[in-house]
Amino acid sequence: MTKKQKKSLTRIIIAALLMIILKFLPAEGWLRFVLYMIPYLVVGYDILRKAFKGILNKQVFDENFLMAVATIGAITLGNYTEGVAVMLFYQIGELFQSYAVGKSRRNISELMDIRPDYANIEKDGELEQVDPDEVEVGTVIVVQPGEKVPIDGVIEEGSSTLNTSALTGESVPREAAAGEEVISGCINLTGLLKIRTTKEFGESTVSKILDLVENSSSKKSRSENFISKFARYYTPAVCYSALALAILPPLVRMLAMGLAPEWGDWVYRALTFLVISCPCALVISIPLSFFAGIGGASHEGVLVKGSNYLETMARTKYVVFDKTGTMTQGVFEVSGVHHNTMPEEQLLEYAALAECSSSHPISKSLQKAYGKQIHRDRVTEIEELSGKGVTAKVDGIPVAAGNAKLMKYLNVEYSECEETGTIVHVAVDGKYAGHILISDKLKPHAKEAVRDLKKAGITKTVMLTGDMKRVADKVAKELGIGEVYSELLPADKVAKVEELLEQKSEKEKLAFVGDGINDAPVLSRADIGIAMGALGSDAAIEAADVVLMDDDPKKIAKAIRISRKCMRIVYENIYFALGIKAVCLILGALGIANMWMAIFADVGVMVIAVLNAIRALFVKHL
Repeated sequence: MTKKQKKSLTRIIIAALLMIILKFLPAEGWLRFVLYMIPYLVVGYDILRKAFKGILNKQVFDENFLMAVATIGAITLGNYTEGVAVMLFYQIGELFQSYAVGKSRRNISELMDIRPDYANIEKDGELEQVDPDEVEVGTVIVVQPGEKVPIDGVIEEGSSTLNTSALTGESVPREAAAGEEVISGCINLTGLLKIRTTKEFGESTVSKILDLVENSSSKKSRSENFISKFARYYTPAVCYSALALAILPPLVRMLAMGLAPEWGDWVYRALTFLVISCPCALVISIPLSFFAGIGGASHEGVLVKGSNYLETMARTKYVVFDKTGTMTQGVFEVSGVHHNTMPEEQLLEYAALAECSSSHPISKSLQKAYGKQIHRDRVTEIEELSGKGVTAKVDGIPVAAGNAKLMKYLNVEYSECEETGTIVHVAVDGKYAGHILISDKLKPHAKEAVRDLKKAGITKTVMLTGDMKRVADKVAKELGIGEVYSELLPADKVAKVEELLEQKSEKEKLAFVGDGINDAPVLSRADIGIAMGALGSDAAIEAADVVLMDDDPKKIAKAIRISRKCMRIVYENIYFALGIKAVCLILGALGIANMWMAIFADVGVMVIAVLNAIRALFVKHL
């Protein structure tokens, strides 16, 4: 409990004890009024102060104003016990809500407790702790066992086991050795690591994650916007309705019917009406439901950038995948060299040198298969042809490496490959030199991911890829994906998503899952963009609305189930709160409901709604 919560609890206990004592004191008249004002002011002075400030700031109609008017009115009518009880139970509800929100925040803080406090830099044989913000790109930092990796980088020296659970939700430690990339936020478990930083702290994974979570609340869903607008119009409406209830029936009784006006009875009804009408349950529980949903998702390694995306994801019916790095591992390996007119090693050398300036996984696999140091000074006039491949001069000799489109573009006759995989055709000095077969592997949970999505009610699964038709068809068949479109350029992917968006109904939403820089335009265009966070490009992560921190496609179905649970809780709270309030408002206006029922309609409903909202945090077994 926080200091503020303890203080509030103390005030509630003191006020409750004073009320019990006053029940047994035979005080009457002014003395009774003064004695009851003590517990009333002890428990309610802050509400009265907030109501007064609201009036001064011309922001009259809020729950503090409703509570102040209702309780002061009850005391004025001589209902001291009820007036103090309304304030007391309201404060109990506020304390409970404060504790619930605090618990939700703590859960998220614990899940996201990955911000490093310092980075170690070695100076004159000693370690010096510096602010991670001050570390420049290319600096070698030292991470000792038990410390967090403060900035993204590549291991220069040492090997260790890394705990990535704060980032991915996965408790299985990951082995890391020299030459491998590490992302900030991981905890170094065993060996000492020397890491050369590749990004500034502000651009590192840990900073981006924290930024996403901290800013997620600023992107409100339609439900939250509805509640904000609802409260803005609802509160003055019920205040004027209560005023009319207090004045009009007595006037009608007196002037039209010639009966006694019974002002006290109607004012009491109006005050009961005010207490019942307080919209706390909705105003508090709806944002809390989304906050808890985002927190529960981040615990599972799914970062949702705002509650509006959580709401959109719940209505997803179409899921469109990129292939490489999304459904496949993106770990390409050379599995054969065919139809070569020169030794394999020489063909690989030409291909690796021509592709040396590219960071594409295929280029990396060629360089890995070549296995020798790349001397870039041997390569000139590099030109990348989008969707085709690369042309360059190696030792002054023209070399072209790419797909069949490149060979056709260069008017070079080439040989087809019978095996399935990515084919890199190579032409040297304008003549065909052979082709290299590169194979990619499916991600371990890719098949399960598609199966889980179908179980979750996804009506259409589609794969878009720039890869060859034969390779794309084989992968789609293995995964059980319904439709596949291959040999697409980035612009073609956007056009295809536009087509799919036109096919679906307004209520149905389309999600696109990708990881590369070429996926950024499609991620932005889809109703909901889902990016792979561990290996995905910065552009893709930036453009996406949801980020999967461990690149596991199985998490897509999980994210959809989390969003649906969250939305189910939101609607349960809306219907429950409005339903109970509507019934109690009618009973209050008819004089059937008293202040005690009003207290339940306000505080009781709020407590139940908040308890229900916290359920959105628990998503482990979804």
